[in-house]
Formats: sequence, structure tokens, C-alpha cells
Amino acid sequence: MATDEILKKYDSYQLDANGLVVGVDISDRGDFVPIYTVNFPELGEATRTLLLSLRQELLAVVPIDTRRVEDEDYIKELSVKYRDASNLMIDRYLPGTSDKSKSILIAYILNTMLGLGDLEPLLADDNLEEIAVNDSRSPVWVFHKKYAWCKTNITLHSESVIYDTVEQIGRRVGRGITNLAPLMDAELPDGSRVNATLFPISQKGNTITIRKFAENPWTMPALISNGTVSTELAALIWLCIQNEISLLISGGTASGKTSFLNAMSIFMPANHRIVSVDETTVMKMPNFLRWVPMLTRQPNPEGKGVVTLYDLMINALRQRPDIMLIGEIRVQKDAETLFEAIHTGHAVYGTVHADNAEDTIVRMTNPPIDIPKIMLNSLGAVISLFRHRRLGIRRVLEFGEMLSVGDVTVINRWDMRTDTFIQLNALSRLVDTISLYGGYTRPEIKADIADKTKILNWMVKNKVLDVERSGAVVANYYKDNEKIMKLANDDTPFSNDLIWGL
Repeated sequence: MATDEILKKYDSYQLDANGLVVGVDISDRGDFVPIYTVNFPELGEATRTLLLSLRQELLAVVPIDTRRVEDEDYIKELSVKYRDASNLMIDRYLPGTSDKSKSILIAYILNTMLGLGDLEPLLADDNLEEIAVNDSRSPVWVFHKKYAWCKTNITLHSESVIYDTVEQIGRRVGRGITNLAPLMDAELPDGSRVNATLFPISQKGNTITIRKFAENPWTMPALISNGTVSTELAALIWLCIQNEISLLISGGTASGKTSFLNAMSIFMPANHRIVSVDETTVMKMPNFLRWVPMLTRQPNPEGKGVVTLYDLMINALRQRPDIMLIGEIRVQKDAETLFEAIHTGHAVYGTVHADNAEDTIVRMTNPPIDIPKIMLNSLGAVISLFRHRRLGIRRVLEFGEMLSVGDVTVINRWDMRTDTFIQLNALSRLVDTISLYGGYTRPEIKADIADKTKILNWMVKNKVLDVERSGAVVANYYKDNEKIMKLANDDTPFSNDLIWGL
């Protein structure tokens, strides 16, 4: 079978990569995985060669101040200057070029000068979670939210091209990568995380792995809509957050822990002060929330200026937060500070690597975290996430209630055979805690969860899935719960006019 023969087309859409409009086709071409094809505008080989030669000339005309490459306004100013200079050079070297062709050529130049070249369309695709360059002989791979891992038609054709791309990323954030220091962690201006390695540490060649920052983050209604969590369980989590009960989210790599933490943010009251500490910019909350994001910092080449997660957690406690969000607990000091925050009256929500609820307890009470088991009783519950690689789905695997002795009882569990969430046990200590601090009776707790379930179902039905609108619905509920309940009970079609603050 010819390699370009399409057995089945799964999807097709267009992307705008900084002015360069490209088409994307995802199809079955007889390989073991879907093929993600980027259809670039056609450029002749002579034109491509000319564009590459213009790079040095542009740098001479508009030099880059490396001290300001992290300044967003400077990059915008630089982009305008490059656009104007490119326009003049195209008129000089390619007279008679049409306006349409000129805009394509300028977009190519800008993506090469200020972006990551042929990787820019992949960065522009919000459907992608990961971009992986394995070496110069293999195609670039991407992880698609719907189709999982796909092979692309893009190849970075030499190890030097990969190295130049990594260096360009590193320069923007003050990171270096050399044969003596062949590993690099960095961050793109949009918050996407980058890991890079050099040959011979990575034996097949230089690598780049980009974990993309989601411009449109997951919300709880969106996770309900795609089957990640049940509406009833989401309503219970909402009740916990409303009553400032601390929760720990666990799961394996890329199971969606941080995405779930972000999705929970729509339940946080607008009159609370939220401080988040993390290693990268991965959170995005409703604009009306009082949120102070704080990031760690790696040492400079002289080994100075490092700011650790522990440093940020200690500092955050001095900012009088109502809610603290912790990107990931890795060592004992992180965990001890987390529980100190809980014991001093803060609601804390964090993540940790562990496969299920029981394994979370084992992980927390053994090295390298290694805290006394009894400390875990200050948590309300553990939420464990699972990524099924073969099916390309993520699910809340278990919701476990913490007991006073530091053990966990699994209340809800995902059943893979039926793709449903099954209740294994009744709530016990969590109900007592909500009753003690929230003043609810057991029947009132049950009724409140039912009300919240109805509101969430109404939001899903009306496709209120984005962070601003879904957050605004919850904020309106805190302000006037009877009004929001009436909208849900009457099944009123959603409109921004119905919700205050939109």
C-alpha cells in the first residue's frame, strides 16, 4: 500500500501559527498509529533557501537584546520590526510578490526568527498536550487529546537544527545546554514546559519534549462531559471545597493531576485569597478569583538565585492565604509544610505521584516523603487519577476518604468494564467533618450534593465548559444559590445575561 493512501480520515481543521495558516489532517494511513499531517503552504526550494539566507541579514538590521527576551512587550515590538524589515527585503529580493504570498513568507520568517520554526503549528494546536522530537531521523510525534499519540509529517532534518531550537528556547529563559551540561528544563513564554537532552546522553540524537500549557484549561463540567469524573463525585468535591476541606490528588505521570487541580478551581469562593506554588505555569483560573501564582527558580550558571518549592510554601504562609495550591509534593519538607498549612487553618490542595488511594498513603509515609502516618488525618480525602494509554482516556480511579488514623477508605471507584463510577462504601468521617465545620446534618449534606449535581448537569447540558463562565456560575451560586438552583430546576437555557459578572 502506498504510504500516502488514506484508509480513514479521523479529523481535519485549520490552525493559525502566528499568521501562517496551515491545514491539519489526522488519518489512518496503514500505520500502527494515526498520522497527523500538517499541510504547509507550498514554497519552492529556492525560496526556502533565500528565507534562510535572510536570517543573518535580519539579525544585522534588527539585533536581538538577549537581556530582554523574557519581556513580552519587547518580543511584540521585535515582531513588528522584523515584519517591517522582512517586507522590505522581500520587495528587494522577490519583486512582484503578491500580498498573499508576502504574508505567508513573512509568517515563515517570524516563526523562524522568534519561534520554533516548523514546530510552531504544533504549538498553536490546542488539541495537543505533548510534542516530542526524538532525533533528526524520526518524525516529530504529538499527543492529541482525542487520538492519543500520533506520528506527524514533520522532521527536524539535522541534529544541529534540533540543537539550535533548544538553544533558542534556553536563551529566552536564561538556560544553557552544552556537552558539559547536556540536560535542560525550561519554559516557553506561554507556560509550556520544555525538556531537552543532547547526544550522546540521549543515544539516538538530540531530543526536545514540550508539555503544552492549555490556553483553555479543563473545568469540572468539561471533565464530566468527557467522562473523566461523575457528576455526583464532582458535586461532592465541590461541597468539600466550599467547606474548606483539604484534598490530595494523586496519579501517575500525565494522568491529569494538575489539570484536575485546575478544574477544581472553579469551586473556590471569590472572597478567598488563593496562593499557588509550582515549578511551572500550568494553572489558569477565572479572572475574578484573587489568585497569587508563585514559581520556583533554578540557579543561574554560578549556582546562585535558586528558589525552591519549600521556600515558596514558607513564603506563601506569610501572605495570609485562605487556600493554598501546591503543584507537586516530592520530598519530606514539602509535605511537612503542607500539613503545617492545614493545621494553621488553611485549605490546601496539592498533587503527588501515586497509582491509587492506598498507594498514596504508602508513598506519603515512606522515603523520600516519609511523614508520620497520623499526619494524614488532617486531609479530607484522596482523589486518584488514572490514564489508560491504550484507550487514550483519563478517569478518576478512586475517591478515598481519610480516616483519623491516617488510613484511607475507598468510597468511589471507576469500573473499567462498564466505564462507570461505582460507590463501594458510604461516607463516614467526611460527613462528620462537614457537619462539624459546616453545620450540616446528614440529610442536608445529601440534599446539597443533589442540588450541586443538578447545577453541574445543567452546565454540561448548556455547554458551559470554559473556565470563565463555569467559574461565574459557581460564584453566582455562592452569592445567590436560590437563583442558580431555579435556573437549573427550570432547565433555563444558559445566557451570559443570566449570570452576574459576565
